Amino acid sequence: MDTNTILLIITGIIVGLVVGIVISKTLEKNNASKIIKNAQKEADSILKGAKQDGEAVKKDKILQAKERFIELKSEHEKVILSRDKKMAESEKRTRDKESQVSSELSKQKKITEQIHSKEKDYNHKLDFLNKKQNELDKAYKGHIKQLEVISGLSVEEAKTQLVETLKGEAKNDAMTYVQAKMEEAKLTAQQDAKKIIINTIQRVGTEEAVDNCVSVFNIDSDDVKGRIIGREGRNIRAIEAATGVEIIVDDTPEAIILSCFDSVRREVARLSLHKLVTDGRIHPARIEEVVRKTQKQIEQEIIEVGKRTVIDLGIHGLNPELIKTVGRMKYRSSYGQNLLQHSREVAKLCGIMAAELGLNPKLAKRAGLLHDIGKVPDAEADMETPHAILGMQWAEKYGEKSEVCNAIGAHHDEIEMKSLLSPIVQVCDAISGARPGARRQVLDSYMQRLKDLEAIAFGFNGVKKAYAIQAGRELRVIVESERVNDDNAANLSFEISQKIQTDMTYPGQVKVTVIRETRAVNIAK
Repeated sequence: MDTNTILLIITGIIVGLVVGIVISKTLEKNNASKIIKNAQKEADSILKGAKQDGEAVKKDKILQAKERFIELKSEHEKVILSRDKKMAESEKRTRDKESQVSSELSKQKKITEQIHSKEKDYNHKLDFLNKKQNELDKAYKGHIKQLEVISGLSVEEAKTQLVETLKGEAKNDAMTYVQAKMEEAKLTAQQDAKKIIINTIQRVGTEEAVDNCVSVFNIDSDDVKGRIIGREGRNIRAIEAATGVEIIVDDTPEAIILSCFDSVRREVARLSLHKLVTDGRIHPARIEEVVRKTQKQIEQEIIEVGKRTVIDLGIHGLNPELIKTVGRMKYRSSYGQNLLQHSREVAKLCGIMAAELGLNPKLAKRAGLLHDIGKVPDAEADMETPHAILGMQWAEKYGEKSEVCNAIGAHHDEIEMKSLLSPIVQVCDAISGARPGARRQVLDSYMQRLKDLEAIAFGFNGVKKAYAIQAGRELRVIVESERVNDDNAANLSFEISQKIQTDMTYPGQVKVTVIRETRAVNIAK
C-alpha cells in the first residue's frame, strides 16, 4: 500500500474512536440523569415515610405520658389517703390518752385527799399517845420515888447491891461446879482415853488394813479360775513371783482376791490379770512378758500423773524423782483418804492462805504438795523414821528450799517451825483431813452403798418396792403386776444387774431378784 492509503485508514480509525467516545459520554450522561431522578424520588418517599413514622411515635409518646401521669396521680392520691388515715388514728390515740390521763389525775386526786385525811388521823393519834406516854413516865417516876422512900436506897445503889450479891453467889457456885468436875475428870480421864483408843482400834483397824491391802478382780465365770491357777499351780506361782502379790482363789463366786500392802504392785497384778484373761494365753512366759509391760505402763502413768499434778498447781522446777513420788501418791491412801487428792487439796489451801497473808503462794503450794511425800513407800527408806522427817530428808536431798523442807518436817511438830510456811502447811493439812467426808467413815459408806442399790432399782418403770439385803449382796425388787409381765420381769432383772455393774463399785457380786405377785382380794359381808 502507498502512504496515502495508510493515512486515510489511520484517519478513519481516529475519527471512529472520537465518534465512539462522544457517543459513550452521551449515553453515560443520560444514565446519570436517570439515576439522579430515581434517587430524588426515593429520598422524597423516605422523607414522607419518616414524617409519618414521626407523627405516629409522637402520638404514642403523648399517650404514654398521659397514662403515666394518671398512674402517678392515683398513687399520690393513695399516699395522701393513707396519711390522712394515719393522722386520724393518731388523733384518736391522742384523745384516748388524754382521757386516760384525766381519769388517772382524778384518781390520784382522790388518793391524795385520802392520804391527807389519814395523815391527820395519824397525827391526832400520835399526839394522844405522846400524852399517854408522858402520863406513864410521871407515874413511873412517882412509883420509883415511893420505893426509894420506903427502902431508904436510891435506884443506882439498889442495882449495885443486887449485882454484887448475884456475882458472889454465881462465883461460888461456878467454882464448886468446876472443882467437882475437875476432880471427876482426873479420876476417869486416863481410863476413858484408853477405852476410846482401844475401841477405835477394834472398829477401824481391821477394815482399814483390809481395804488398803486387798483388791478384788472380777471375772466372768469360775472357769477362768482354773486357767489362772494352771497345771499344778504353775500359772498362779508365776504371777505371784512376777508381781509380789498374793493371789487368793477361794469359793467367792466370780471374784479373785489380790493381797499386798503395796498398792502399786496390786494395780500391776490387777491389770496384768485383766490382759491375760482378755487375751486367753496364760502361761509362765506370757505372764512374765505381760507383767513387765504392765510395770512399764504403770511407771509411765505415775510419771504422767506427777507431771499433770505439778502443771495444774503451777509448780515449776521440781526434781524428776519428786515428780515421780507425787505420781505414786495416786496409789497411796491415808486413813481412807487418797494421798494425792489430799496433797493437792492442801497445796491449794496453802496457796490461798499464803496469798491472804502476803506470803509467796507458789512456795506455799510447793510445800503443801510435798508435805506427805514421806508416806510413799521406798525401798531405801527407813520405815521407823516419822513420815514428816523422812519427807524433809527427801526434799533436802533433791534441792528444795529450806522453808519448804522445814514446813514438811514440822507439820506434825517433830521439829521446830522456822518459817511462816510451816504453820500454814500444818493448819491446811488439818483442814483437809478433818473436813466432813474426807477420812474414812465405814458405816456411812456402807449405808450409802445400800441406798444407791435401792435407788438404782427405783429408777426403772414398774418398780414398787426395793430392798437391799444380806449386807448388800442381794437386791429384792417387787414390781407392779399390772405394769410388768413375766417376760418383762426377767428383762428387768438383767437390766438392773447391768446398771449396778456399770455404775457402782462393790466387793464380790450382787444378786438381783425381781418378784412379781398377783393378789385377788374380796371381802365377805
